[in-house]
Amino acid sequence: MRFLDDPAAAAPAPALRAISAPEPTIAPDRATMEAHLARSRYGRFTLTEAVRPGWQLDVVPQAGFRHDAYVDPRTGARMPAVIAAASSEELFATFLDLLEPLGDSCDVVLESSHDSAHDRRELTREGVERLVLESMLWEYEDLLLNDGCTSIAVMHPELSLEVQLDEHKLLVVYAQSRLPFERILRGRGLERNDRIRFISQGEHLHTSHARHARQFEELAGRLGAC
Repeated sequence: MRFLDDPAAAAPAPALRAISAPEPTIAPDRATMEAHLARSRYGRFTLTEAVRPGWQLDVVPQAGFRHDAYVDPRTGARMPAVIAAASSEELFATFLDLLEPLGDSCDVVLESSHDSAHDRRELTREGVERLVLESMLWEYEDLLLNDGCTSIAVMHPELSLEVQLDEHKLLVVYAQSRLPFERILRGRGLERNDRIRFISQGEHLHTSHARHARQFEELAGRLGAC
C-alpha cells in the first residue's frame, strides 16, 4: 500500500470550498503516525481505506450532508450541489441508491490518478443501462471504496444531473432539484448539517495499492470506457 500526499491528489471536488489546513508544528514520530494511519473509526463513523485525515485532525470525519454549489468560472452559471459523507458500511449502497433518479440509461466517467496525481486520466462510456452498470460496479466495490486514486461520475445523458463518488469517498450530487437526492440520504440515516466539514478540506492522505490500478483497468475494459 502507498500513501499519497500531494496538492493535486488532495484537491477537493469543484463544489467544495477549500479551507487551508494549518501548518504542522511538530512532526509525529513513526509509531505515532503508523497508529494514526491504522485508525479508521471516529465515533460511529468508519473511513474506507482510501483516505486518512492528517494526524493533527483539523477535520474529524463524520457522517452527514450539506448544500453547496458549483459556479462556472467562465459563465457564472450556478449549479446546486449536495455533498455527503457516509460511513464505509453504508457508503456503496448509498451511492447506488443515488443513481436511481438518473433514470434507466446514463453516461459514466471513470477517473484515475494511479500514474500521476498531476495527470489524471478520464475514461468515458455513454449510454449504459443503469441496472447493468450497478451490477458491474458491485463487482468492483473494493476499488471504488478503498482506492484513493479512483473516482466515478454517473450522469443523466440529457439533463444536468450528476452523481459522483470521488477519490475522497465523498458523495457529490449536482442537480437543479436536490430534494430527491436528499430524501435518499435521509433514508440512509444521514442528516443535513450545513456547517459540516469534510476530510478533503483539511490535511489528508490518499492511499492506493497495485491491485487497484489493475482493477481500474479491468473495470474500464468491462465498461467499454475510453
